[in-house]
Parts: sequence; structure tokens; C-alpha cells
Amino acid sequence: MQPQMPLPQIYVERTLALIKPDAIHRAEEIEDIILRKGFTIIQKRKLQLSPEQCSDFYAEQYGKMFFPSLTAFMSSAPIIAMTLARQQAISYWKELIGPTNSITAKETHPSSLRALYGTDDLRNAVHGSSSFSSAEREIRFMFPNAIIEPIPAGQAAKDFLAIFVNPTLLVGLTELCKQKPADPIVWLADWLLEHNPNKPKVMEKVIVEES
Repeated sequence: MQPQMPLPQIYVERTLALIKPDAIHRAEEIEDIILRKGFTIIQKRKLQLSPEQCSDFYAEQYGKMFFPSLTAFMSSAPIIAMTLARQQAISYWKELIGPTNSITAKETHPSSLRALYGTDDLRNAVHGSSSFSSAEREIRFMFPNAIIEPIPAGQAAKDFLAIFVNPTLLVGLTELCKQKPADPIVWLADWLLEHNPNKPKVMEKVIVEES
């Protein structure tokens, strides 16, 4: 008997989140917001970085005017590091935390974490990875033993669609062309719900009479 090939996977994206020294006393509130926004906290640790470690972590900012203040602030007290996961985690987390300067955030993104918990452009409560490569580097920095699954190449996504989506979708699109409904998007959405091959089977209610 031939061994079954493993099914292709669509990986959930991950990003690094830091709760900085100025907001660590509000960590429980911030974590609650994170969970309510659909993120999963994969890993979490509380730690205090040395100035040297902060310099390494923020190496991309080296040479900028605020660099000494940043490393001094980030090493002044404990922080909480978290690996967050969800679809499009990096962009959603950046949107949730808001602009770097908390004063600007209060004006333009009043519900963002930096607007709610930050003070200025240095004491801005939280940190988020800026890109895929930054997220991978920063997660490895804070969680050296972390196993980071790669973002899939295009072929993995194509394989997933070919196996699980395209067969049903093709039938639905064919029927859509035959029916020519007034609102094709709504029609197709209803059709997919009705013909979902993974839809749970609901048994008719059976009344059992006790003897």
C-alpha cells in the first residue's frame, strides 16, 4: 500500500509583539485586546534585556539620533515578548498598535494601542515587526528555540487550492454561468454554503420512546 502524501498546508502568519517597560503594568489589558482581535499568543515570556541586547535587537536603527535613548529605555525595566499568530498577523498587528508616535496616534488612530497606552514616540507602549524578515529575526532573537515554519512558496498555496477548493468552485462557477443570477456574488456564496463538501451532516431528529 502506497504511503499517503502529506496534504499541503497554508501556514498562519506570525509576528513579534513586545509590551514595553512603560506599559507592562497594563499587560493584562493589552493581552486581552490581542486575543479579542483574533490573535493567538503562541509564545510569551517576561524578560529584562541588557543595553547590549537592546542594541542587537534594534540593530536596524543603529546610527539614528534616538538610538541611545531607545536602548536605554528598553533595558530600563522588564518587557513582555510574545509571538502572535493569525492570518496576515504582521499587517493586522501594525494596524492595531498604530503610528510610532503616540501623540500622533491619539489624533489619527485613537483606538490603537499606542494611543491608549503610549506617551510619546519613545514611550509608545508596544512594538511590532515591520516585515516578514523582521518578524522571523525578532522571533528568533526573543525565542531562540522557536521553530518557525516558513511562509509557503506559491506552489504550496496552488496545491492546496487545487485539492480542496478548485473542484467545488469550478462546478459552482459552471452552474453560475447557466443560471445568470442578478447578483452573482451572493448567488455563488449561497451555492458554496449549500454545496460545501465538508459541511457537517445533520441527522434528522429521532424520537425514541421509552418502554
